Amino acid sequence: MKNYNPSFSKRSATNRRGFLKYLGPFLVLLSSPAFAFNIFKVLDPEGKNEEIQKARQAIEGLTGIIQSAEGLDYKSEFTIGESLALEGFQRYGLPLKNDRVQKYVNTLGNAVAKNSTRPEIPYYFVVVDSPIYNAFSCPGGIVFLSKSLVKGMNSEAELACVLSHEVAHVSHKHALSSVRRAKFFEGAAKIGTINMDGQDGRKYRDMVGNLQTVLFDKGLDKAMEYEADQSAMDVAYRTGYDPAGMIRVLKMLKKKEATATIKGSWFSTHPPLSSRIEKCNHWKGKYPDANQMARVKKRFMRYRQML
Repeated sequence: MKNYNPSFSKRSATNRRGFLKYLGPFLVLLSSPAFAFNIFKVLDPEGKNEEIQKARQAIEGLTGIIQSAEGLDYKSEFTIGESLALEGFQRYGLPLKNDRVQKYVNTLGNAVAKNSTRPEIPYYFVVVDSPIYNAFSCPGGIVFLSKSLVKGMNSEAELACVLSHEVAHVSHKHALSSVRRAKFFEGAAKIGTINMDGQDGRKYRDMVGNLQTVLFDKGLDKAMEYEADQSAMDVAYRTGYDPAGMIRVLKMLKKKEATATIKGSWFSTHPPLSSRIEKCNHWKGKYPDANQMARVKKRFMRYRQML
């Protein structure tokens, strides 16, 4: 019988924990999940170490989430977006009946989208006849702006920044990321192939309901909103507009906050305006020539008068 060495056992456990501590971040980046799981077998061949098994479960869960997100094709993503857009019309009103304004916003929106991190998909922009200060984007590239939000702006650069903010949510798939753990995504790839009357159909409806709650009631994660703000300034700048337009919009909303409708607006579904303004002021330092970029007030005001 071999002698039991407590110090060696303790040291081995410590080494395993240390190894996992440094290995963890890299496992996420491994192209082959099977390779990651082979490492766990080496570390704990009998599957008796509780700590290692917890780490394995975490990696398995993360792998499933990543695979489900990658497996969702664009057509399916757009189908989800259409379902949310219908709810958006019910909550915020129908499209503004002014073809010139709608064409103007779509032209500008698609211009900034070409400079986003996901320029290859089509984007659709619609101004809705709503008194609430709000803008939101649905998966697949459907973007809503309220008439009141546009009326509160003073330049094309400001509008370009807001459109870029919403495009960033689509580019980064923020809405889908917020519900990746929904049961619908377990093995889902193409929505068009599922039976809407069956179990998968119920999962789909539950997932859309969760997305509605996120987009229209709770709002996206704060980190996602900050990322969209930063991306908005960057995309607007690359399109030729003053990135500080984002700051001016946020300051305008700050002034309106005391008297505006809160429920269902940017005030209730986005982080505090003061923190967003502070972060955007910090990011503005990346653009030393921001003041030289286009603002385009005259053309914007022509269209604003049509609202």
